[in-house]
Amino acid sequence: MAQASLEQGGRVPLRYGGFWRRVVAALIDGILIGLVLYAIDMFLPIVENASMGSISPPDSAMGIAAEANLTPLGTLILIIGSWLYAALLESGPGQATIGKLAMALKVTDIEGDRVSFAQASGRYYAKFISFVIFLIGFLMVAFTARKQGLHDLLAKTLVIRRS
Repeated sequence: MAQASLEQGGRVPLRYGGFWRRVVAALIDGILIGLVLYAIDMFLPIVENASMGSISPPDSAMGIAAEANLTPLGTLILIIGSWLYAALLESGPGQATIGKLAMALKVTDIEGDRVSFAQASGRYYAKFISFVIFLIGFLMVAFTARKQGLHDLLAKTLVIRRS
């Protein structure tokens, strides 16, 4: 049964994921993505050099910032990897990224049901709008009645606390 219908029936109040809880979840996710990217980055220069005929690591390998931000392959891995991380986990059975799970949160549609992969993808990419408008879309979580950011409003999703 959907969480929203429980709220309307008055039996179980719906508790939305608040601003600070969501900030901590995002920090956890950012650290995890950074660690995975760092691990990939350790091998990326070797793979790139091997494709050019060399099997030794380059002298200019300076770590995550150099490879992830300066090479097309690193950038592609970052973009696709972080999108798939968010979209697959939020549309999956757990309905949450690892950070959201740690903070006892999950992503639902407006009716309280699980979101589709397409809806989770739209939610992920809608976050870029919030970055462009000086993070105002994220700050909206603190001020809207259902604790929705701009990306939640655009994707028609809620972040709720697990019961």
